[in-house]
Amino acid sequence: MPLDPLVKAFLDQMKAMGGPKMSEVGADIARQTFNAMMQMVGPKDVPVGKTENIMVPGAGGEIPVRVYSPVAAGGEAMPALVYYHGGGFVIGNIDSHDGLCRMMANEGNLRVISVDYRLAPEHKFPAAFDDALAALNWVEQNASDIGVDANRIAVGGDSAGGALAAEVAQQAKKGVVAAQMLLFPVTQIGAETSSLREFAVGYFLEKETLDWFYGSYLPDGVDKNDPKLSPLRAKDVSGLPPAYVMLGGYDPLHDEGMQYADKLRTAGVKVQVVDYSDMVHCFVYLQSVLPQAHEALAAAAKAVAGMLK
Repeated sequence: MPLDPLVKAFLDQMKAMGGPKMSEVGADIARQTFNAMMQMVGPKDVPVGKTENIMVPGAGGEIPVRVYSPVAAGGEAMPALVYYHGGGFVIGNIDSHDGLCRMMANEGNLRVISVDYRLAPEHKFPAAFDDALAALNWVEQNASDIGVDANRIAVGGDSAGGALAAEVAQQAKKGVVAAQMLLFPVTQIGAETSSLREFAVGYFLEKETLDWFYGSYLPDGVDKNDPKLSPLRAKDVSGLPPAYVMLGGYDPLHDEGMQYADKLRTAGVKVQVVDYSDMVHCFVYLQSVLPQAHEALAAAAKAVAGMLK
């Protein structure tokens, strides 16, 4: 299927604007640029019932989280989605994904807990993973205080955040995670796949940027096959909670995401794969550009909510 014409027009506009690549400007400028893009293309003025900023304990210090309650939610215990933003472990934060988390809270009738985990290169692996797992454990242990049903907690994330969600689902105590939302996930750092080669340049996420992200995140000599980095390399994924996996046909990460879905399914895990064959990596960001972006994110939130019933 050809690339969606609205996506192509957006990519053409980005190309025409020019400017240096993220890897050339460094992490601070890259973060500012990414947040500005998300402000431009993301959802606008999404009302929710309530937001609350909380600091939760972690091995490397306190971790900021933001709790979103949907419109008309009361104080009763609700299903929850612990969400990890994308950005290659280097960029993105609570604010970049604020509108998206608001949408997911409303569309899924979920309390969404967005986690502002530590970023590279200031904090290399396993900092992001450690924060992701610590935040999940805090939500489970303090569920009643934030109106969460401890038996109905999902983890989710996009791109690098999808990797974190898959990793903590593998590492969490049995029964803590009831569902997974994996949007365009990183599943094997350093893999060479057909989609990575075919869509290496010109399709929103580029291989050069991925290499910079990974180089920023990985300490020297680290084993890229560690399941806390590359969930696809876990020896045994049986018994994991059901997963909703969103992929884009023009995404360099497409094939590794599909491989992880296949691995889960082969191990007996219930998996729903939604493959948008005419879309790019993380097209759900493009809420003000692309009607399908809203539909896709709403469908994902509803699907996860259905797994938590």
